[in-house]
Amino acid sequence: MEPAVRSYAPGDLDAVYDICVRTADAGGDARGHYSSDLLVGDLFAAPYVTLEPEHAYVLDDGAGRAVGYVLGTTDTARFVCRYRNEWIPRTAARHPLPADPPVTPDDVMLALHHHPERMLVPELAGHPAHLHIDLLPQWQGRGWGRRLMVRFLAGLHAAGVPSVHLGMQTSNVTARRFYDRLGFTEVPVADAGPLTYLARSTAVPDGAA
Repeated sequence: MEPAVRSYAPGDLDAVYDICVRTADAGGDARGHYSSDLLVGDLFAAPYVTLEPEHAYVLDDGAGRAVGYVLGTTDTARFVCRYRNEWIPRTAARHPLPADPPVTPDDVMLALHHHPERMLVPELAGHPAHLHIDLLPQWQGRGWGRRLMVRFLAGLHAAGVPSVHLGMQTSNVTARRFYDRLGFTEVPVADAGPLTYLARSTAVPDGAA
C-alpha cells in the first residue's frame, strides 16, 4: 500500500506518543529530557485523540504505522473544561502536582498539565479551534504536512468552525515557514513567552491538497 492520510484509530496511540516526543524539542527529539518519554504526549497529543478523536488524522506509512499526525479541538474553551474534568483525573496516578515554583523539567511540564486554562488566551478568542501537527523527520518536506493540514481544516470547516489557531516555539523557524506557506498569520499575544501564535480561516481553496 502507498502512504496516505487517514483518520486516527485507537491502535495508533503508541505511535502518536512516539511522534510527539521525537518532535517535541522545537521540532527535534526530546526523548530522555523528562523522567518519562510519555510526558509530552500526555499534554500535547493523547488528550486530543482521547477526548476528540473525530478531529485527529494520521499519516500512514503504507504498512499501517502512523508516522505523522494532526489533531486538535473545535472549541478550545470546551476542551479545557474536559481536560480538567476528564483528562487530569484519568492521568492522576502518573502526574502528581509539581513543585511550586517548578524545580525540574518535569515540574515545568506538570505545571502546564495541571493548568489547562493556560490555553485560554484572550487574543485568540476569535479563533476557537486549535491544533498540533507533527511528522517524523524523514516524512517532512514531502508535502505530507500540507495534506494533513488540509484534511484537518476541511473537517473543522464542515463542523462549522470559522477559524483555528496554534502556538509554536518561536525558535522553530522551519515550522514557521511551513505555516506561512499554508496561510497562517501571526496573532500578537501579550506575554507570549517562547511561543508565537498563528491563526487562519478553516476554509480551504479547491485543489489545495
